[in-house]
Amino acid sequence: MTTLELTLGWIARAVGGRLTGGDAATSVGDVVTDSRVAAAGDLFIALQGPRFDGHDFVPGVLAKGAAVISAAAVDGGPAIRVGDTLQALQDLAHAVRKAVAARVVAITGSAGKTTTKETIAELLSGKLRVVKNKGNLNNHIGLPLSLMQLRSQPDVAVMELGMNHAGEIRTLVAIAEPDVRVWTNVGDAHIGFFESPDAIADAKAEILERATSRDVLVCNADDERIMRRVSGFAGRTVTFGEAPAATVRASRIEDLGLDGMRAHVTTPAGAVDITTPLLGRGNLANVLAATAVALEFGVTLEESAARAKHLHAADRRGAVHRLRGNVLLVDDSYNSSPSALKRSLEMLGHAAGRRKIAVLGEMLELGAHSLALHESCGEAAAAANLTLLLAVGGGPARAMAAAAIAAGMPESSVRHFEDSTAAAAAAVAEIRGGDVVLVKGSRGIRTDVVVDRILAERG
Repeated sequence: MTTLELTLGWIARAVGGRLTGGDAATSVGDVVTDSRVAAAGDLFIALQGPRFDGHDFVPGVLAKGAAVISAAAVDGGPAIRVGDTLQALQDLAHAVRKAVAARVVAITGSAGKTTTKETIAELLSGKLRVVKNKGNLNNHIGLPLSLMQLRSQPDVAVMELGMNHAGEIRTLVAIAEPDVRVWTNVGDAHIGFFESPDAIADAKAEILERATSRDVLVCNADDERIMRRVSGFAGRTVTFGEAPAATVRASRIEDLGLDGMRAHVTTPAGAVDITTPLLGRGNLANVLAATAVALEFGVTLEESAARAKHLHAADRRGAVHRLRGNVLLVDDSYNSSPSALKRSLEMLGHAAGRRKIAVLGEMLELGAHSLALHESCGEAAAAANLTLLLAVGGGPARAMAAAAIAAGMPESSVRHFEDSTAAAAAAVAEIRGGDVVLVKGSRGIRTDVVVDRILAERG
């Protein structure tokens, strides 16, 4: 399949801009927003933000031999003038999406989006050519850049949609025009920007918009907030979960602790036993969602089950490291929310026969709910029968530690640290052979520092 050619003239029409320099027939290479990676023949879009202005780098980009999309006048090189460069990026991505035959899968949810994206891509890749977001390029800038991969004319693009405010999913859906929409769950991530979990659900429900009768929604039958909102979906709905009425249903579920999950899965296409090394029921739900999507693309249950056996967690999203001295390190340091943390602690509770250490960072963007939610997580930590809890961060982390003590953990087994560097030193000093260590926290708390220190000392 040939790559979709983008010429300056085609791009100018797609973004509603005016070609002010260069030949309309000139083709461009990569579409970039970072001047440092722009190369000869590329197209640089000069975005503007609160701390930067891409227009400052236009002369340097032109000197490299790249073309530009700019909201300001450009002299001396191939350029397209537009009123709004961000809108131009989004319009260009939408035009590329419309110009190819690939089907688009879009995923939203409070937790597990990246794991679900990776799992869907893995299950589909056995028979289809698949592209996906790179890393977490899933917002109003990252998604358009990810969609540029459609120029390679794959069969499927698997895209996660990120948000922390109402209206953002609506924008992303309009750009991507997904054929299959996946709604994993509604949780308390970013609740500081919303009045309630129901308000979060309303924002996530924007994934349902702009659908046609040909589109498919894959959603979580076990999440009542989702199920209350999907009845008006214009297309066909497929559900997954443990609910008796779920289209793709898990039963006879076995939590294998740090070895993953096993379940009997029944679908309209038959039944199969699925085992995955991904940890906990949250990840089992992600695998069920991916299995439902795979069925929509003609992947058999047996093919999905075979691939599920070899799944691995995305970087810093529940990856298990087996270290010297039979130490097991669960690196979930990419991000955290109260509901996701509780699922991780539940998983840790199933790790029988080992001392259990949890290094838990403060969870950000929780607003007025922060103290109460951290306290509930402290209670969950106590219920997980931890040997040691190291809480990291400010007042909310201190409240989590206090709540764990109030819920029954010995005071000597709970410690608080203001930053991850201090927590990392303490963790390394406390770890013994045979321990299992969970590290989880919001990105801003940098619990990845703890992981890296343990890997350096024990790897």
